[in-house]
Amino acid sequence: MTASTVLQLAPIGPLADGLLRDELQAVRLWEQAEGWLATHGASVGLLATSVRWGCDAAMLAALPNLRAVSSWGVGYDTLDVAAAHARGIQVANTPDVLDDCVADLAWGLLIAAARRIPAADRYVSAGSWKVLGEFPLATRVSGKRLGILGLGRIGSAIARRGEGFSMQVRYHGRGPKDVPYGFEPSLEALAAWSDFLVVACGGGTETRHLVSAPVLTALGPRGILVNIGRGSVVDQDALIAALDEGRLGGAGLDVLQGEPGAPDALRNRDNVVITPHVGSATIETREAMERLVVDNLHAMLRDGRVLTPVLP
Repeated sequence: MTASTVLQLAPIGPLADGLLRDELQAVRLWEQAEGWLATHGASVGLLATSVRWGCDAAMLAALPNLRAVSSWGVGYDTLDVAAAHARGIQVANTPDVLDDCVADLAWGLLIAAARRIPAADRYVSAGSWKVLGEFPLATRVSGKRLGILGLGRIGSAIARRGEGFSMQVRYHGRGPKDVPYGFEPSLEALAAWSDFLVVACGGGTETRHLVSAPVLTALGPRGILVNIGRGSVVDQDALIAALDEGRLGGAGLDVLQGEPGAPDALRNRDNVVITPHVGSATIETREAMERLVVDNLHAMLRDGRVLTPVLP
């Protein structure tokens, strides 16, 4: 083996796993005997992983000649990017190809929570629909105010869809951008302005519990929170308290703290819709993400640089 050996830390998906095996002869770490890293770590030049599995400082230290990490997923909070960059190791993720699907799901959650579609479905399925007009009134979506936390690729796709619903759009992030939407430097002020607040930022220590009790209170008893970013961005205890006390109108959540699984306090509420972290979970998008993991490694071997680098 040479220092261009590809190491795969964990299964990624059937397409990526097959391409890594057939095109790059990747070594599957989970199939190797204990101690493989200690014996062969210096031979590894390229690494394939996923945001679910990650790559920490200890793994990087075990691979002294590593040149690139290619990770499945748009998030990189489970990758020690700083440690990699400090050694000149390129880190790639799989952005862009999932933007539209995640934005679509954000809007699905927004509409489902506002119009109480799952609750209406349960109402009909339980045989309760016996008289027209008895199901409770819901919240209109069109023409409302849409606030977005994190106007990156996915946040921008969500904003564009808001235009189709004749909504006013504002956003909060690290700073203003050259976009046709208003920038709000205070997240609490953005929540107070918004009818719907969509979380579309990444996870990590910088964004942990950004959506706090004061932000949820500012969103108000008719406001709806949607989270397709990371569960850690929302203070989940504060969210439950706001729902219990009627200080928040509802929520649509694809990500939760401590997932997989949802706490009893969030399940079976008529004003909460939860999906099991499936923002990118379509056949087309998952195949594109898996292929991009492999394409990043091919580009590194061919050109000395990955296609979609995570920048410092």
